[in-house]
Order: sequence, then C-alpha cells, then structure tokens
Amino acid sequence: MALIKTVRGFTPSFGKNCFLAENATIIGDVSMGDQGSIWYQAVVRGDVNFIRIGNKVNIQDGAVIHGTYERAGTTIGNNVSIGHRAIVHGCTLHDNVLVGMGAIIMDNAVVEENVLIAAGAVVLQNAVLESGHIYAGVPAKKVKALGAEQFADTIGRIADAYVTYASWF
Repeated sequence: MALIKTVRGFTPSFGKNCFLAENATIIGDVSMGDQGSIWYQAVVRGDVNFIRIGNKVNIQDGAVIHGTYERAGTTIGNNVSIGHRAIVHGCTLHDNVLVGMGAIIMDNAVVEENVLIAAGAVVLQNAVLESGHIYAGVPAKKVKALGAEQFADTIGRIADAYVTYASWF
C-alpha cells in the first residue's frame, strides 16, 4: 500500500479504479479523479498547497508533484501523462498533455490542452505553452505544431495504455 499521509488536516482522496504503487507517497491536500495511477517512487506532496488531478492521469516512476506555500498550487487536467522523473511544481496543466521524462515545469506556468513537452525540457516560471504544439529545450520553446489526430495518437494512446498497465496490478 502506498504511503498516504494526512497533513495540516488534509487527507488525500482518490476516485474510482486508481492504482497507487506500494512505494508511492501521497501527502496532504491531494485529490485525484477516476482511473488515475501513481507509480513507483513517485511523490505527490500536497503539504504546502493543493494538488488537483483529473481523470485518467498517470504519474510515472520517480515523478514529483508539489507546489509553493501560499503562492502556487498545482492543477492537472484529464488525460495527462507525467513522464518518469518529471517535476511538476505549482503550475496548471490542462487536458491532454504529455510531460516527457525528466521535464520540469515551474510555478505559475500554464500548459494549454494538447501540448507535448519533450523529455528534459524546462518550462520556466509564468510561461504559457500554447495548445497544439510540441515544446522542447532549456528553456522550453515551441518547436512544432501538431494536429489533433497526431496528439490523440500520442497523448491519448499513452493515457489509455497506463489505465491498462494499472489494471495488471
């Protein structure tokens, strides 16, 4: 069973059919929708601010989700994949977003829907990533526009795959 802790009177809550790996850590003011998964060694730490996670979100191995005290909570929409060892900190990710492995998204950044953030990219504080594009680099910059079908094939396919993977456990 995952480490689930109440902090400052807040206890994490989860929707239906969620998978929480045995060594995942979920703390405080965290709520997750249906069909979500939090994988091995991931930390979702709602101790200093809220974390809201939509439906069919996967937080992969070693990822960290956090916020900044009294300044920046974290909101994650539906059909979002957070890659291995990514850091999502005090920002907003809208629906249908893929955060690549090792990417970092800083406070008050807003990632619109249908965005792919490449592995290792760094999204700076207060950045706005426009819908329908791939962003890559340090700092992250728009590198390519993609159509809705291409995003569905990538982002939708991965979000659906993680629901299947979670069912194995």
